[in-house]
Amino acid sequence: MSGNMNLTLKVWRQKNVKESGRFETYTAKNISPDMSFLEMLDEVNEDLIKGGKDPIAFDHDCREGICGMCSMYINGRAHGPVKGVTACQLHMRSFVDGDTITIEPWRAAAFPVLRDLVVDRTSFERIQQAGGYVSVNTGSAPDANAIPVPKDNADEAFNSAACIGCGACVAACVNSSAMLFLSAKVSQYALLPQGRVEAKRRVANMLKAHDDAGFGACTNTEACEAECPKGISVTNIGRLNREFAAASISGE
Repeated sequence: MSGNMNLTLKVWRQKNVKESGRFETYTAKNISPDMSFLEMLDEVNEDLIKGGKDPIAFDHDCREGICGMCSMYINGRAHGPVKGVTACQLHMRSFVDGDTITIEPWRAAAFPVLRDLVVDRTSFERIQQAGGYVSVNTGSAPDANAIPVPKDNADEAFNSAACIGCGACVAACVNSSAMLFLSAKVSQYALLPQGRVEAKRRVANMLKAHDDAGFGACTNTEACEAECPKGISVTNIGRLNREFAAASISGE
């Protein structure tokens, strides 16, 4: 079909967490520019399976840019070359015929590679489990506007809650820090009255879980914000620091 592309892929292949990985080269033939990046990988995998070879393992789920599963490095960028777009929403029109595309898993000690492009991100779940919730039994839904919330706070809490936990912030950080993820999860509660009750305990416990998981300290380079597909702001990290300082001073 006219306009379709032939591409060379250099893909990280690794059988399991114990074995060393390596790059292998594949050809992606007759790829439509309207395909998503994951659909292109589907096509490559079909050819591999027909040839009796193991398909490339990669995470995927909703393919609508809202679940964060499609985590991979594409040509040295988390989720690829288009800002604010997840790998599942990245279209092949972002590349040109004859391109060579390098595809790698996230690189972080706290995200061990399980197979090929699939990494273990349960460290994020442990951070969330350490306090990323409201434990009070709130009963039935209250009437709208029963608890006044300033509009700016509501907007910022909503923006923080847009974090999909994909791990691009960790992958982009030279220290493999998860401060952007952690700060977004702390902020979405810190800005709302329902989250203030457990705020001090929450920030201390979630930060401890972050450090225990092996994530590094914030580098202040803002690479995390630059690569975040949901535009989570580093101002959340400032709020995280203020919340933690308040918790430390109070001794809670």
